[in-house]
Amino acid sequence: MTVWLKSTWEKGGMRMLAVQQLEAGYGESVILRNVSLKVKPGQVVCLLGRNGVGKTTLMKSIMGLLKARRGAVSYNGQELTKQAPGRRAKSGIGYVPQGREIFGQLTVYENILIGLEAARDKNAKSIPQEAIAKFPVLPTMYARRGGDLSGGQQQQLAFARALASKPEVLLLDEPCEGIQPSIVDDIRDVIRSIKADGKTAILLVEQSLEFVKSVGDYFYVLEKGAVAWEGGLESLTDDVIKKYLTV
Repeated sequence: MTVWLKSTWEKGGMRMLAVQQLEAGYGESVILRNVSLKVKPGQVVCLLGRNGVGKTTLMKSIMGLLKARRGAVSYNGQELTKQAPGRRAKSGIGYVPQGREIFGQLTVYENILIGLEAARDKNAKSIPQEAIAKFPVLPTMYARRGGDLSGGQQQQLAFARALASKPEVLLLDEPCEGIQPSIVDDIRDVIRSIKADGKTAILLVEQSLEFVKSVGDYFYVLEKGAVAWEGGLESLTDDVIKKYLTV
C-alpha cells in the first residue's frame, strides 16, 4: 500500500490520507476488521454507522492513540502506522475528538496555543489568523477558562485548536454532538469553507444524516467493525440508510 500511495502522489502531486486493511481493538476484542478508506484534499469523507461499530476507534487508530494490530495508515506517501500521535500531528493531521477534550482550567487563549505544538513550522509562536477567523467570538473570550464555556463554545475552541497547526488532514469526531443549532450551522459553514479552499482533506464522523449530506462528498458505512458500504451522495439512498443506519 505504501508503495502504491507514494507512486500515485509522486506522479499526480496528490496528497492523500490512506487507511489500508486496518485492524484494531482493545484488549482481546477486535473492533476494526480490514478497514480501508482514502481522503483527498478538498474532499469531505463521512464515516457513518450505528453506535458501537468502531467509528471513534478508527479515528483514534488513524491518530495513533490506539495502535493498529494489522494494516497501514499513510499520508503524503509517508508511512505513519508505527508513529506516535505527536509525530502524526506534525505530519499534518489535526484532530477534533469526540467530547472536545479541551483543558478546562486553561484559558481559551492557552487552549488554542497548545495547538501550535503540532505545527510543522518550529518557529510558530502566535496563533495564526486563519485558526480564529472562522470563530470570531473566541478572541473576545481569550481570558476566560475553557471549562466556563458552553458546549458549543467549547466545540468551537476545540476546532480552532486543531486549526492552529494548519493541518492538511482534519479528523472531526461528532462535532455537532450536544450543541445548539446555531453553532451547528456555524460548524457546517466552517467545514464548507475549508472544503472550498481545496487544500485540506476532512474525515468526518457524524450521526446527523442531514448534516453529512449537506457537506459530504463520499461516504463509508461501518457495520461490525468493517466497511459494509461506500459511495457518493447520489448513492446514499433511503434503502442504504434503512439497511445500515436506521435504529
